[in-house]
Amino acid sequence: MKYIILIFLVAFSIDLSAQQKQFSKDDNGKFIYYKVVDSQSLSKDTLLQRAKSFVNVAYKKSMNAESTTDTSILAKGTMVIDKTILVAGHPSGEVSYNFVFEVRNGKYRFWLTDLLYIPYQRDRYGNFVPTTKIGVPLERTPGKLSAGAWKDILNSAYNKIEKFGDDFKKYLATSKVEKAKEKTETISAKKW
Repeated sequence: MKYIILIFLVAFSIDLSAQQKQFSKDDNGKFIYYKVVDSQSLSKDTLLQRAKSFVNVAYKKSMNAESTTDTSILAKGTMVIDKTILVAGHPSGEVSYNFVFEVRNGKYRFWLTDLLYIPYQRDRYGNFVPTTKIGVPLERTPGKLSAGAWKDILNSAYNKIEKFGDDFKKYLATSKVEKAKEKTETISAKKW
């Protein structure tokens, strides 16, 4: 009886560990990360200002704003996917994406789509650089030999994008908006 319960628990835990989070698919069959958030306490203008600040200040190095309207922001960006073995880790590639943010009074929505993976390799100086400029869509089905590595890439990409979404929601929920640094006047000793 003990062994039957033990075998049942082991089989159940293996089944639970095999379930992984996956991307949703849009109408065209592409992977998409889509969230709708209700924020009744914040106005449309405040949410739009905070989203602009997020794109232009907080993620300035990895994201570029493409266009901005009075209700939406479109941006393109990249995020580095890390490969970790025990303690040591290195970048295995990057995922480029399109970021769309739309706002109404009391709620907003954002999504990341057109996810393309660009693998990295070491150059002769020991730096990790992109192997090509052409990205591979994440929704592509791999062959049998690279299926395990591709599954790891998908899991890492999903975790990074989910963390990005959480950071974005927290940034919009906080009341402090980082302001651009004002130019300080230089003092010249030559002019009186």
